[in-house]
Amino acid sequence: MRPLVVVDLGRRNYLSTLELQRHYCRRRMSGELADDHLLLVEHDPVITLGRGTRATSLPVPPDELARRGVLVAEVERGGDVTCHEPGQLVGYPILDLKQLRQDLHWYLRELEGALIDALRRLDVPAERRAGLTGVWTRGRKIACIGIHVKQWVTLHGFALNVTNDLAGFGLIVPCGIAGVEMTSVAREVPAHVDPATLWSRARMDVVTALGDRFQRAPVAASLHAVPAAGVPA
Repeated sequence: MRPLVVVDLGRRNYLSTLELQRHYCRRRMSGELADDHLLLVEHDPVITLGRGTRATSLPVPPDELARRGVLVAEVERGGDVTCHEPGQLVGYPILDLKQLRQDLHWYLRELEGALIDALRRLDVPAERRAGLTGVWTRGRKIACIGIHVKQWVTLHGFALNVTNDLAGFGLIVPCGIAGVEMTSVAREVPAHVDPATLWSRARMDVVTALGDRFQRAPVAASLHAVPAAGVPA
Protein backbone atom coordinates (compact mmCIF):
# COMPACT_ATOMS: atom_id res chain seq x y z
CA MET A 1 0.00 0.00 0.00
CA ARG A 2 1.34 3.43 -0.92
CA PRO A 3 1.83 6.01 1.85
CA LEU A 4 -0.32 9.00 2.75
CA VAL A 5 2.11 11.48 4.29
CA VAL A 6 0.34 13.33 7.10
CA VAL A 7 1.72 16.75 8.01
CA ASP A 8 0.22 18.27 11.15
CA LEU A 9 0.57 22.06 10.98
CA GLY A 10 -0.98 22.81 14.36
CA ARG A 11 -2.72 26.20 14.58
CA ARG A 12 -1.86 28.33 11.60
CA ASN A 13 -2.89 31.45 9.69
CA TYR A 14 -5.24 30.70 6.79
CA LEU A 15 -3.46 32.66 4.07
CA SER A 16 -0.04 31.15 4.75
CA THR A 17 -1.61 27.70 4.75
CA LEU A 18 -3.34 28.45 1.45
CA GLU A 19 0.01 29.22 -0.15
CA LEU A 20 1.53 26.15 1.46
CA GLN A 21 -1.08 23.78 0.02
CA ARG A 22 -0.69 25.39 -3.41
CA HIS A 23 3.04 24.80 -3.07
CA TYR A 24 2.49 21.12 -2.23
CA CYS A 25 0.05 20.83 -5.13
CA ARG A 26 2.61 22.23 -7.60
CA ARG A 27 5.26 19.81 -6.34
CA ARG A 28 2.85 16.88 -6.60
CA MET A 29 1.91 17.87 -10.17
CA SER A 30 5.55 18.12 -11.17
CA GLY A 31 6.44 14.78 -9.61
CA GLU A 32 8.83 16.33 -7.06
CA LEU A 33 6.57 14.81 -4.40
CA ALA A 34 6.26 11.10 -5.08
CA ASP A 35 3.53 10.48 -2.52
CA ASP A 36 0.09 11.83 -1.65
CA HIS A 37 -0.05 14.17 1.34
CA LEU A 38 -2.61 15.28 3.90
CA LEU A 39 -2.13 18.65 5.59
CA LEU A 40 -3.99 18.97 8.90
CA VAL A 41 -4.48 22.36 10.50
CA GLU A 42 -6.50 24.40 13.00
CA HIS A 43 -7.12 27.92 11.67
CA ASP A 44 -7.43 31.30 13.28
CA PRO A 45 -10.93 32.74 12.60
CA VAL A 46 -11.55 33.33 8.89
CA ILE A 47 -14.46 33.36 6.43
CA THR A 48 -13.70 31.87 3.02
CA LEU A 49 -15.64 32.50 -0.17
CA GLY A 50 -15.71 29.69 -2.72
CA ARG A 51 -16.44 30.11 -6.43
CA GLY A 52 -20.15 29.50 -5.81
CA THR A 53 -20.62 32.14 -3.12
CA ARG A 54 -23.82 34.16 -3.52
CA ALA A 55 -24.51 37.64 -2.18
CA THR A 56 -27.33 36.23 -0.02
CA SER A 57 -24.81 34.02 1.77
CA LEU A 58 -23.20 37.08 3.35
CA PRO A 59 -25.74 38.93 5.53
CA VAL A 60 -22.80 40.98 6.79
CA PRO A 61 -20.97 42.46 3.76
CA PRO A 62 -17.24 41.71 3.36
CA ASP A 63 -16.19 45.33 3.98
CA GLU A 64 -18.12 45.35 7.27
CA LEU A 65 -16.57 42.03 8.27
CA ALA A 66 -13.13 43.46 7.52
CA ARG A 67 -13.98 46.54 9.62
CA ARG A 68 -14.78 44.18 12.50
CA GLY A 69 -11.40 42.54 12.06
CA VAL A 70 -12.73 39.34 10.48
CA LEU A 71 -10.46 38.00 7.73
CA VAL A 72 -12.34 37.27 4.49
CA ALA A 73 -10.58 35.27 1.76
CA GLU A 74 -11.76 34.56 -1.78
CA VAL A 75 -10.41 31.21 -2.93
CA GLU A 76 -10.52 28.88 -5.93
CA ARG A 77 -12.35 26.02 -4.25
CA GLY A 78 -15.86 25.03 -5.23
CA GLY A 79 -18.85 25.69 -3.03
CA ASP A 80 -20.26 28.67 -1.19
CA VAL A 81 -19.19 30.50 1.96
CA THR A 82 -17.89 28.81 5.10
CA CYS A 83 -15.81 29.70 8.13
CA HIS A 84 -12.86 28.25 9.97
CA GLU A 85 -12.14 28.78 13.64
CA PRO A 86 -10.08 27.21 16.44
CA GLY A 87 -11.35 23.78 17.44
CA GLN A 88 -12.20 22.82 13.86
CA LEU A 89 -10.14 20.07 12.21
CA VAL A 90 -9.30 21.21 8.67
CA GLY A 91 -7.76 18.78 6.20
CA TYR A 92 -6.19 19.51 2.83
CA PRO A 93 -5.55 16.29 0.89
CA ILE A 94 -2.95 16.68 -1.86
CA LEU A 95 -3.82 13.58 -3.88
CA ASP A 96 -2.97 12.63 -7.45
CA LEU A 97 -6.31 11.33 -8.73
CA LYS A 98 -4.57 9.90 -11.80
CA GLN A 99 -3.31 7.22 -9.41
CA LEU A 100 -6.74 6.74 -7.85
CA ARG A 101 -9.74 7.63 -10.02
CA GLN A 102 -10.18 10.62 -12.33
CA ASP A 103 -13.69 11.40 -11.13
CA LEU A 104 -14.49 14.48 -9.03
CA HIS A 105 -17.93 13.22 -8.01
CA TRP A 106 -16.32 10.02 -6.73
CA TYR A 107 -13.68 12.01 -4.85
CA LEU A 108 -16.27 14.19 -3.09
CA ARG A 109 -18.33 11.17 -2.08
CA GLU A 110 -15.19 9.43 -0.74
CA LEU A 111 -14.31 12.47 1.38
CA GLU A 112 -17.83 12.45 2.78
CA GLY A 113 -17.62 8.72 3.34
CA ALA A 114 -14.34 9.02 5.23
CA LEU A 115 -15.78 11.65 7.58
CA ILE A 116 -18.91 9.55 8.11
CA ASP A 117 -16.71 6.54 8.93
CA ALA A 118 -14.65 8.60 11.39
CA LEU A 119 -17.72 10.01 13.13
CA ARG A 120 -19.22 6.56 13.55
CA ARG A 121 -16.03 5.48 15.34
CA LEU A 122 -16.88 8.26 17.81
CA ASP A 123 -20.46 6.97 18.13
CA VAL A 124 -21.83 9.99 16.24
CA PRO A 125 -24.33 8.91 13.56
CA ALA A 126 -23.57 10.70 10.30
CA GLU A 127 -25.00 10.86 6.81
CA ARG A 128 -25.02 12.58 3.44
CA ARG A 129 -27.87 14.71 2.09
CA ALA A 130 -29.00 14.18 -1.48
CA GLY A 131 -27.98 17.03 -3.75
CA LEU A 132 -25.73 18.67 -1.14
CA THR A 133 -22.05 18.33 -0.30
CA GLY A 134 -20.90 17.77 3.28
CA VAL A 135 -21.82 15.63 6.28
CA TRP A 136 -24.83 15.86 8.61
CA THR A 137 -25.81 14.32 11.94
CA ARG A 138 -29.35 14.32 13.33
CA GLY A 139 -30.34 16.96 10.77
CA ARG A 140 -27.48 19.30 11.64
CA LYS A 141 -24.39 19.94 9.51
CA ILE A 142 -21.12 18.91 11.12
CA ALA A 143 -18.61 19.01 8.24
CA CYS A 144 -18.12 21.17 5.15
CA ILE A 145 -16.26 20.17 1.99
CA GLY A 146 -14.93 22.30 -0.85
CA ILE A 147 -12.28 21.21 -3.33
CA HIS A 148 -10.21 22.33 -6.28
CA VAL A 149 -8.27 20.16 -8.72
CA LYS A 150 -5.34 21.05 -10.97
CA GLN A 151 -4.11 18.48 -13.48
CA TRP A 152 -5.98 15.91 -11.35
CA VAL A 153 -4.09 16.89 -8.17
CA THR A 154 -6.42 17.96 -5.35
CA LEU A 155 -6.22 20.89 -2.98
CA HIS A 156 -8.55 22.48 -0.43
CA GLY A 157 -10.65 19.80 1.31
CA PHE A 158 -12.79 19.45 4.43
CA ALA A 159 -13.53 21.13 7.75
CA LEU A 160 -14.90 19.01 10.60
CA ASN A 161 -16.33 20.87 13.58
CA VAL A 162 -14.83 19.18 16.64
CA THR A 163 -14.65 21.51 19.66
CA ASN A 164 -15.19 24.94 18.04
CA ASP A 165 -17.92 27.19 19.44
CA LEU A 166 -19.49 27.73 15.96
CA ALA A 167 -19.66 31.51 16.52
CA GLY A 168 -18.26 32.30 13.08
CA PHE A 169 -21.14 30.54 11.36
CA GLY A 170 -23.49 33.14 12.84
CA LEU A 171 -21.97 35.76 10.49
CA ILE A 172 -22.84 33.84 7.31
CA VAL A 173 -25.37 31.53 5.70
CA PRO A 174 -23.18 28.41 5.95
CA CYS A 175 -22.57 26.84 2.55
CA GLY A 176 -25.39 29.04 1.24
CA ILE A 177 -28.03 26.72 2.77
CA ALA A 178 -30.84 28.77 4.28
CA GLY A 179 -31.92 27.56 7.70
CA VAL A 180 -29.04 25.12 8.15
CA GLU A 181 -28.08 24.38 11.76
CA MET A 182 -24.41 23.77 12.42
CA THR A 183 -23.12 21.45 15.12
CA SER A 184 -19.87 19.92 16.36
CA VAL A 185 -18.52 16.59 17.50
CA ALA A 186 -18.38 17.95 21.07
CA ARG A 187 -22.13 18.65 20.98
CA GLU A 188 -23.10 15.32 19.43
CA VAL A 189 -20.74 12.79 20.97
CA PRO A 190 -22.10 10.47 23.71
CA ALA A 191 -21.41 11.38 27.32
CA HIS A 192 -19.06 8.42 27.80
CA VAL A 193 -16.46 9.92 25.42
CA ASP A 194 -13.80 11.79 27.40
CA PRO A 195 -13.78 15.49 26.30
CA ALA A 196 -10.05 15.66 27.08
CA THR A 197 -9.28 13.13 24.34
CA LEU A 198 -11.88 14.28 21.82
CA TRP A 199 -9.54 16.27 19.56
CA SER A 200 -6.87 13.57 19.37
CA ARG A 201 -9.45 10.84 18.82
CA ALA A 202 -11.20 12.77 16.06
CA ARG A 203 -7.89 13.50 14.34
CA MET A 204 -6.79 9.86 14.54
CA ASP A 205 -10.14 8.54 13.31
CA VAL A 206 -10.23 10.95 10.36
CA VAL A 207 -6.69 10.05 9.28
CA THR A 208 -7.44 6.33 9.57
CA ALA A 209 -10.69 6.65 7.61
CA LEU A 210 -9.04 8.65 4.82
CA GLY A 211 -6.30 6.07 4.55
CA ASP A 212 -8.87 3.29 4.31
CA ARG A 213 -10.98 5.10 1.69
CA PHE A 214 -8.05 5.94 -0.57
CA GLN A 215 -6.09 2.74 0.11
CA ARG A 216 -3.12 4.60 1.54
CA ALA A 217 -1.08 3.93 4.67
CA PRO A 218 -0.88 7.09 6.83
CA VAL A 219 2.68 8.07 7.76
CA ALA A 220 3.38 11.05 10.01
CA ALA A 221 5.90 13.63 8.85
CA SER A 222 6.89 17.16 9.80
CA LEU A 223 6.61 20.15 7.50
CA HIS A 224 10.39 20.28 7.26
CA ALA A 225 10.56 16.65 6.13
CA VAL A 226 9.74 17.93 2.64
CA PRO A 227 12.48 20.50 2.04
CA ALA A 228 11.67 23.28 -0.39
CA ALA A 229 12.73 26.86 -0.81
CA GLY A 230 10.10 29.54 -0.31
CA VAL A 231 7.61 27.55 1.77
CA PRO A 232 5.58 30.07 3.81
CA ALA A 233 6.26 30.02 7.55
